[in-house]
Order: sequence, then C-alpha cells, then structure tokens
Amino acid sequence: MPISDEIPVALGLDFGTESVRAVLIDGRGQELGVASERYRHGQIVDHLPGNDQPLPARYALQAPGDWIDSAADATRAALKQSGITADRIVGVGVDFTSCTMLPTLVDGTPLCNLDRFASTPLAWPKLWKHHGAIDQTERMNQVARQRDEAFLKRYGGIIGLEWFFPKMLETIELAPEVADAAEVWLEAGDWFVWQLVGGDAKSLPRSTCQAGYKALWSANEGYASEDYLRAVDQKLGDAAVNKMPGRMLSPGERAGNLCESMAQRLGLPSGIAVSAATIDAHSGVPGVGEAEAGTLVMVMGTSSCHMLNAKQFQSVPGIAGVVEGGILPGLYGYETGQAAVGDAFAWLLKLLNLDSFGPLAEQAMKIPAGSDGVLCLDWMNGCRTPLMDGSVKGAFTGLSLETTPAHLYRSLLEASAFGVRWIVDVLREGGIPVERFVATGGLPHHNPAVVQIYADVLASEIEVHPSEQGPAVGAAVLGMFAAGSDASGFETIGEAARAMASVAETDRLIVKPNLDDRETYDHVYRQYRELADQTVALKTADGPS
Repeated sequence: MPISDEIPVALGLDFGTESVRAVLIDGRGQELGVASERYRHGQIVDHLPGNDQPLPARYALQAPGDWIDSAADATRAALKQSGITADRIVGVGVDFTSCTMLPTLVDGTPLCNLDRFASTPLAWPKLWKHHGAIDQTERMNQVARQRDEAFLKRYGGIIGLEWFFPKMLETIELAPEVADAAEVWLEAGDWFVWQLVGGDAKSLPRSTCQAGYKALWSANEGYASEDYLRAVDQKLGDAAVNKMPGRMLSPGERAGNLCESMAQRLGLPSGIAVSAATIDAHSGVPGVGEAEAGTLVMVMGTSSCHMLNAKQFQSVPGIAGVVEGGILPGLYGYETGQAAVGDAFAWLLKLLNLDSFGPLAEQAMKIPAGSDGVLCLDWMNGCRTPLMDGSVKGAFTGLSLETTPAHLYRSLLEASAFGVRWIVDVLREGGIPVERFVATGGLPHHNPAVVQIYADVLASEIEVHPSEQGPAVGAAVLGMFAAGSDASGFETIGEAARAMASVAETDRLIVKPNLDDRETYDHVYRQYRELADQTVALKTADGPS
C-alpha cells in the first residue's frame, strides 16, 4: 500500500529486559520503521557500573540513563528507516517491564545518579526479575492473610515477589539511608513518561495498569490501606502516603504533550500526545489486534506473560492479578505468567557451552514426545503462576548415561509448555473461558520449536502474530488513541487495535497440534504436576530458602 501523507503515524516504545524497541506504524497498520537498541549496561546482576563489589544473590538492576539513551537512538533509527517526516507522528505510546521501579528526588532525578548513592545497589532501579525481597514479600503476605485483606481476592490470594511494595520495603529495611532520601517512589514506565511530558511530581502520570497489577491498587479502593501497610512497617505506610504523588491514568489516556527537551533527544516535534504507560506484556494484546474476551495472548520473551480478557470477575487462586479495564476498557484483564522462558533456554545454552539452538533444536524435535523419560521442572527463576513463589527451584529427572543435550532441551521446551497448560487449567477451573491462543514477541519467530511443542501439549491451534514487535505495536496503538479522534480518526482503543494490528484471515499463521501425541502428553503432564508437588513439599520440609 503506498504511503499517504494523510495517514497519521504513532510511535511505540517497548522497553524490554535487554533493550528498547521503537516502531513507527500508521493508522492502517503499515509498519514504516522498526529499530532496537540494547541498553549500555544491560541487566546489572554482577556488580554496579564502575564498582567491582559483587551484588548479592537474586539482584537484578538497571541504569535509568540507558532507557533514555537507547530510546533516543532507536527512535531516530526507526524514523530514518521509515523515510517519513517527523511531523506525521501524532502520538507516542510507552510500554515497560513491570514491576521495574526506582526511588527519585522530587524533580525526578534517580537516586543512583547522585554521587553519594552511586555505589549503593538499592538506590538503583530494581528490574522486574529482582528477587531480593523474599523475606519482605513473605511478611506482607502473612500480615495480609492475618488481616483478611480484601485486595487478596484480586491477586489469587498472594502478593508477588516482583511487585512494588515488597521492593520498597526491601529498601526501607536494607538501605534506610536510600529510603530516607527518596522523595518519590514510582514504576520505571511512569518515570519515563514523566520525563517525556515534564511537569512537577504532583502531576506525574501513574499508570493504572502498572499500579493495578503490581502495586495493590484498584479504581474503587485505591492502594492497599494505610492501616495494612503500617501494620507491615510504619515507614512503608508513611512512604505510601507521602512519597507516591501523581495522577492515575489508564493506558491510552493522554498523559501530556512531548516536552521540548525530550523532543530534541528523540528527534520528534514537541507537543505531540504521549499516552500513559502500560506493562510491556499487556501492550501485546492491542498489539496483536485482540479486543475481545476469551483469547489468551502469550507474550513470549525472557519471561512470558499471558493476558486474557473476560467479561466477568472471578477470584482465581494463583492468578497474578485481575484488574477491571486493566488491559482494555470494559473487560476484566487477567494476568498470568512464567518467570523464566527465554531466560531458561539461554541458561541451558550457556550450560551446554553452545552458541545457538539450531542443530540442538533439530535433534530435539526428532526425539519422541516425553523426551524418552527426561522430565524438567522449569522453575529456574521461581514460579509465577500459579504459585507466585520466587524461591522455588527447577529440576531435571529421569537422567541416564544415554541422556543427550537434545533431551535436556526438549524436556525444557515441554516443561515450559506444561507450565502454560497448568495456567490454562487454573483459569478454566476458576470459571474463566480460554477459547483460543495467540503468541507474540520475538521468541515465537526465532524459535518455532517452542510454539509447536506448546500447541502439541495444549492440543490446540496457536496463532503466531506476524509482527515480532507485538508490545511495541500495542504501545503505538495507545499513542495513536491518546492523540484523540481528531488527529487519529479512532474513537476507541479497540478500533485502533483492529485497524493497526489485526491480521486478515487469509494471512494468519496457524501452528496446528500433533494430536497423535495427546495421550503421551496427558500422561507426562500429570508427572510434571506431581514433580511440582514434590518439589514444593521438599521446600516446605526444608524451611525457607
């Protein structure tokens, strides 16, 4: 389709674990430019920049300057690739890993940027996969259960290790000097949008999506009560009341206009609309053109998040969160996930001292379903859904002298698929319909074996969305909607999503299951669940890790 100067364009910025992706897409769904830039410091897991002191176990941090530098480079590269003029861009949308959070001064300066805190790990942004708050999470859960806090019903009865308040409490207890100096606590996605639009802390835009799924917030009740937070720790309650300013905005709602300084950094015109942030995985739902209930959208990358819209609310044990309008307006958004998917595959590759999965994947797919008795539990970074326990560990069983690297890989692929099947069982048993599956993100394109195994284990077709940038496209959809109907032509987010991201029936890539393996996988899935039960029982018997 020829590019028309009359068709508006939106920029989507997708902040992942290792890099940021920028996509420019017009109102008819034509991707005009796509670019990705890695963060200079990546995941900070060994030691802080310029510091040789090893970080504690389970720490995962990032450098906030990387987010701006990489976003600027990616945006300029996408704009150059597109060949369009920047004045066609009407809106900017942002999605971000969550919960990635940080403490700042009241003007937004990250505390890690101050000389006195440059060598203090907990002054740096805590990446979503930072698992240092195990003790704090357990205490928050104990107090919530003792008090029978109503918010637990929205989160399957469990506060997650990766969430906002456990990470805040970790800093209060382990780095009190940082907590005392903090004037604002916020999600990284909100921080970046704040940088885009400027303004003071009282007006900083906070995402209802990030707060709803990761910070115990709801539209009806706000954040968890002061009484509860102070029952956990007096300083936690004080910080929640005094150090979390801002206004709550839904994804797609206009957070403000692009300020002059950031417009210059990004190479964009100032004054264009900026949407409130959304969680990266949630952005994948509009990013694949899905606006209806019943479709499980699997955003597959370093970890995987699975989003499902439903017409009704049900409290389902083990579900990471249910937020009304949390993904799309008018529907209840259910979030589930797996804490290690691409990360687990990369770990195995490193363990086997291999450079790529190419030959290994070919060998693995020749092994029969069930991996010749090798069984894996894919909890290499804990279990998100349904246990919400970051301290459990993974396992391989059924090893012998005949076991090959290909067996290990296939069993890990199968374990990841069993994890999804367990999630689907939890949803359906809780009365939430799951009718179809859509996969997006880079992993389904770079590793088709993953999707085939998933389809076989689920005994269901899986649609692979053609764009590798589902979340980035979703962010662009939100940026387009934030621009308003006069600029974009769209009255609803659903309209924008269908126009910009849906795929024609004839162009859909459908991975069909091999139903000959259904009986085998039913049997091995039961073994997987039994191994999970045994692992949890052993952990409980051994006491806290």
